[in-house]
Amino acid sequence: MRGFSLLRRDPEARALRALADGLRQLPERHRPEEALQIVADIARRETRARYAALAVTDEHDRTQGFVTSGMTSDELRGLRVPPQGHGPLGALRDDGRPVRYDDVSNARRSFGFPPKHPQMRSLLGVPVWARGNVRGSLYVTDRLDGKPFDDDDERLVVTLATHASKVIEREWY
Repeated sequence: MRGFSLLRRDPEARALRALADGLRQLPERHRPEEALQIVADIARRETRARYAALAVTDEHDRTQGFVTSGMTSDELRGLRVPPQGHGPLGALRDDGRPVRYDDVSNARRSFGFPPKHPQMRSLLGVPVWARGNVRGSLYVTDRLDGKPFDDDDERLVVTLATHASKVIEREWY
């Protein structure tokens, strides 16, 4: 049982186990968005976040694909267009490194949320790399227990973003 306990605490192993379980439920022929949806759902569940989202961007940083987890249909309708990553998430697209904010409104690049966007306080975002370039982001917001996102959460989300990059490379580029 000791080995199982260690596996449960290892964020990369947790992510891979959850991915294996989730991907088994996909039909053999599926759309890439379905696999990316599983990644976003796992990121939200495993980090205990209120919301998760995964954006796929082109070489000009325009959003080509977007999936969310945890948002109601009313919240999704309120977005109108997927976030374009010009605020705090823009930093991870610029330098390719994860970002973590306990209060996103205090982020240097923060300029507020668009009308009808759900309010979010804490944020953990990681770049999604495809063929050597940042081609999107995976991010989670607002841990349900009110605690800040930690190093384990970041390692887990990075592991999930690595899987998402394989889907993106195969289907978009």
